[in-house]
Formats: sequence, C-alpha cells, structure tokens
Amino acid sequence: MSQPSTSSTGALPLPAGVQINAPILPGFERILTLPALELVAKLHRSFEAQRQKLLAARVVRARRLDAGERPDFLAETKSIRDGDWKIAAIPDALKRRRVEITGPVDAKMVINAFNSGADSYMTDFEDSNSPLWSNQIQGQINLGQAIRRTLTHESNGKSYKLNDTIATLQVRPRGWHLDEKHVLVDGQRVHGGIFDFALFMFHNARELLARGAGPYFYLPKMESHLEARLWNDVFVMTQNELGLPQGTIKATVLIETVLAAFEMDEILYELREHSAGLNAGRWDYIFSCIKKFKLDRDFCLADRAKVTMTAPFMRAYALLLLKTCHRRGAPAIGGMSALIPIKNDPEKNAIAMGGIIADKKRDATDGYDGGWVAHPGLVEASMKEFVAVLGDRPNQFEKQKPEVNVVAADLLNFQPEAPITEAGLRMNINVGIHYLGAWLAGNGCVPIHNLMEDAATAEISRSQVWQWIRTPKGVLDDGRKVTADLVRALVPQELAKIKAGGFEGKFDRAADIFTTMSTQDAFEEFLTLPLYEEI
Repeated sequence: MSQPSTSSTGALPLPAGVQINAPILPGFERILTLPALELVAKLHRSFEAQRQKLLAARVVRARRLDAGERPDFLAETKSIRDGDWKIAAIPDALKRRRVEITGPVDAKMVINAFNSGADSYMTDFEDSNSPLWSNQIQGQINLGQAIRRTLTHESNGKSYKLNDTIATLQVRPRGWHLDEKHVLVDGQRVHGGIFDFALFMFHNARELLARGAGPYFYLPKMESHLEARLWNDVFVMTQNELGLPQGTIKATVLIETVLAAFEMDEILYELREHSAGLNAGRWDYIFSCIKKFKLDRDFCLADRAKVTMTAPFMRAYALLLLKTCHRRGAPAIGGMSALIPIKNDPEKNAIAMGGIIADKKRDATDGYDGGWVAHPGLVEASMKEFVAVLGDRPNQFEKQKPEVNVVAADLLNFQPEAPITEAGLRMNINVGIHYLGAWLAGNGCVPIHNLMEDAATAEISRSQVWQWIRTPKGVLDDGRKVTADLVRALVPQELAKIKAGGFEGKFDRAADIFTTMSTQDAFEEFLTLPLYEEI
C-alpha cells in the first residue's frame, strides 16, 4: 500500500494520490485531516466517471432543446408517477419548517441565521457564497464550531454568539457542474459538492445525531432523476463508510431547472429513503427557462421584476411541486422572495415587507409547508403568515390539490413577454456588474437596490440580456430593439453608478465580463464557471 503524501503547501499528511494546491491556513488542518480526505478520495474515485457522464448528457439534451425539442414527462417512468408510494419518515428535527433562512458560511451570517428565530437554516456553499478556497474551508470550520456551540465572532466592536435555541441546520453543497480546483485526486479535480459534503459528513454527522438532529442537506441544480440517483448512491456509500444507518442522511432537492420540473416524482423516488422534500427554487428556475429556450425566437420574458410567482409558467410549476410532494408525504418548501428590509426609508420598507407578506401568505394558503427568507429581519413576518394557516400543525400534507392538473404546456406557457423597458435593461446590467464585481472580491451574497442578489439572480440578468439581443421580441416599450451596441453603450453608465456608490468589488473586470457574456455569440452555461478560474 502506498504511503500518505504531504501537501505542496506544508507538512499536511494527504492520502495517496491526493494533492492540495492551496494554502493551509491556521485551523485548516482540523478540517483537511487524513481520514476526511480519504473519504473525499473514495467518493471521487467511485463516482466521478458517472458525474462526467451525466454532465455530458446535459450537453446532449441542451442541443436537442436548441434544435427545437420541447420537454415532456418521461414515458419510461410513468409507472413511478402513477405508483402508490411515499418517501421514508421525516425525522423530528425536520418536521417543522415554516420559515427557513438561507445565507453563506461566514461566521457572522452563521450566528445570525441560527439565532434568527427561523425553524431551519440552509447554510450555503453554493449560490450565495463566493467559492474562494478560504471561504470553503473556513465555512467548514464555522459550521463545526456552531454545531458544538463554540462559534463566536467579533465585528465593529460587537460580539456575536449563539443562543440556547437555534435553527435546525441544513447544508447546501455545490452543484454537479462545479469543481474544487484546489484539490486533485489522481490528477483530476474533485467535484466541489462531494468535497463539501464529505468534509461536513466526516466531521459532523455523529455530533449532529448526538444532539438530536442529523446530517441534512439541500441539493441544487439537478436536471434529471439520474442526477438524484447519483446523490443517493453517494449517500449510501458515505453512510456505509462512516458506520451510519442507511437513511440517516436527509436531503431536500431544489427544483430550480425546468427539466427537473418534469421529473419531480422520479427525483423523490430516487431519494425516497433519504428525501426531505422539494423546494421551489424560483430564481434559478427562471434562469433555467431562459437558458434552455434561448434560441427559440418565440421565447421572450419581460423585465425580471414582472416575472413573478403568479406568471403562468411559475404558477404551474409551484402548484405541481406542491401536489407532487404532498402525494408522496414529502415537505413542500416555497422559494425565496429577493426583498429585504430597508432600514433608512420607512415608506420603501413598508412596501418591501408588504411584498414579503403577500409572497408567504400565497405559499401558505396554497398549502406549502414553509418558505425561504434571505434576512433575519423577515423571519417574524413570514412566520406569522405560515402560523396563521398551519397553527401548530407541522405541515399541510392533507392539502392534496386534486384540482391541480398540470400538463407540459402549462410549464412551458412563458408569460409575460412584455414590457421590456430601458429601466429593466439597465437594472439587469447594473445588477450583473455589481454582483460579479462583489463575487470576484469574495462576496457571494450582495444587497443591491434593496434586493438580496446571489448567483441565480445575476444569471437571470446576463442571460436575459443575451436573449433579448437575439429574439425578435427583444424590443423596448419605446420601440428600440435591444442590441449588443445598446448594451455596450449602457455598460459604462451603469458601471459609473456602481462606482459612485462606494461599493467594494472588482467592478471594471466585472463590466468586461458582463459585456462579453451578454453580447458574444456563444452562451456560457454558468457564469461562475469561467469566473472561478479567476479567483
């Protein structure tokens, strides 16, 4: 048997075939231990070939959609959709999820989210986190300390510590398309999600169980039930490796791609021993629709602000998710409004809070078992709306929604197409540049224009501009066609506004990237893929 090696950055012992090409900062050695990295390596060697196969299948499917194919429910899995089955029992710690707060893994956010009064906290290694090496590993340290109630934080003369009662933890690892470039196994980059998942499981699964909870996850960006099957296989092997009973891991799947919306039953079925339900990930879902139908000359969506949860295709998706979950005994969790409290303007704050309340009231009345918020200041108002409907009940599984009969055409009824305004175009450019600049500087969750923006909303911004340029329907309400030249003319103006605001970020580089991505002929699958090579 080959002997453990050491990292190129110091005397950290590594499993054979594993390389770490990044600094081992103080404390990192407690996360990057030899046995934890052995688990990472085993999972990589076992599942990387299948991950690459599934990513290649995504490319093939995308080409078929570009050629005019329209998705539909799968004929080969009809027996699963028609079958009478339910997911395994939900553990007590996940039975009450009326309000879930989300946010990145920095210490201040972790403490504030745990203390927010929400039922659960989805801590995020993905869309609201810029995946700097230091962010990823320090995030693991922060979570380990929080679970053990030792995490504290000092900032601007204020001390932060955990309350006695805190939210139930759920962790979002990176999606199947994202690598961890700083860790190689046998010369290959490790999948970022497996890296995040394995380190968290190794260090925290037993501690969580001892404290009456368990290792609970959110799984992002899936496009098919086969991708859910791969996660399930990862779960089975990991539980075996760590000596945990099968079914210990529970995972909620974000339905945030239009293709996954056609396979919700199948996704729950693949994860049925490990499932904790589905979540309506609305922002990535809108981005997915733009991306998948980007070459359809008849496809067009209005200004982002006009594409709400009451739009026909979004309403169909939300109701289908709800019906599917409750039929299978699975929690249905509503998505996140991007609105946040506005501290210095009572009038605008009242409007924002009204929007939040309306959003949660609609979800609760429809039958959702809970919903997401992005800020601690929204927990109380959101909780009131769910408690008003649920009372003390943990869920609304009795709302089976027999009146909902969603067909493929409903999921593909993309409205509204208008208006497209100069203000909407400018907003997309401004948000895209601002967010990309912050992301490059290490911040993945950014309040912009009184909205909480993450990678998903930035993706809508750049993909919508790209698509408006190319569709004949991409015409402003004043009659001007959206063109690459118009976008290039507006970019310097919006860049100047951002700089004048005194914000921190690499905005000149971000403006170049946004301009290229939104005007070039090729459509970049995810903006974070080329960006990741720059950080």
